[in-house]
Amino acid sequence: MNPHIPMELPPIMRCLTALLLLTLAATDASAEPWKLVWSDEFDVDGLPDESKWGYEVGFIRNEEAQYYTEARPENARVKDGVLIIEGRKEKYANPDYEPNSRSWQKSRSHAQYTAASVVTRHKANWTYGRIEVRAKLPQGTGVWPAIWMLGSNRSELGWPRCGEIDIMEFVGKEPQHVHGNAHFSVDGQHRSDHGKLATTEPYADFHVYAIEWDEDHIHFFFDDTQYHTFRIDKAGEGADNPFRKPQYLLINLALGGTWGGKIDDSIFPQQYLIDYVRVYQRKP
Repeated sequence: MNPHIPMELPPIMRCLTALLLLTLAATDASAEPWKLVWSDEFDVDGLPDESKWGYEVGFIRNEEAQYYTEARPENARVKDGVLIIEGRKEKYANPDYEPNSRSWQKSRSHAQYTAASVVTRHKANWTYGRIEVRAKLPQGTGVWPAIWMLGSNRSELGWPRCGEIDIMEFVGKEPQHVHGNAHFSVDGQHRSDHGKLATTEPYADFHVYAIEWDEDHIHFFFDDTQYHTFRIDKAGEGADNPFRKPQYLLINLALGGTWGGKIDDSIFPQQYLIDYVRVYQRKP
């Protein structure tokens, strides 16, 4: 805080005014309901901090076109205070290739695109809080960047029973919208609760994408605008609800696939820039 104190005041009054302003500032700080419990400011160049981030590797989901690489600086690197996740048009060998396979993940000898998906799985997870990411989105037909969370018990329960929180999704074919979503299971059937915000060129600058999550609701934010609220009891009452259990964070750049759609090869390379990731929990 840098209070402006008029110089024309007598010295004693300037001193008293300064003390009052500092007291007010301290009171405001103590009234802040959130405590920072985990963060990455991306202030060390190189690969993402391995104590905080792991990787998804391969063709993972949604019949997406990209091969997610591991610890490859061409696709994920920290430089000048930001994490750069880069989608590239390039031929990349698929180590899981099986001739004549019917699996979309194994039937291609090579990927035609690469990108990265960094995750906190087995390194950090949270139940409730404010999860906040400042990012600049890529653009162009076919990009599908996301900031999202999955239940840490996914390997035991499977999806969607583990629960999924989409803090931000964006598809280049719909360039005037950002999306927030929750996926879950009710009576063995997939359900979702979706919010969408109309905005102008969200890819043109950095924005803050966040959720505020407690035992009753998840509120979705774009900068200071709350644009969607999910009532957690929609996924079931009580402690077995997946949104009352720990979730880990994923930040990825998908290309094409079931929602990303057709890819415009003229857009590459595309960079998804992450300025910081901060996780807060409410003070007791």
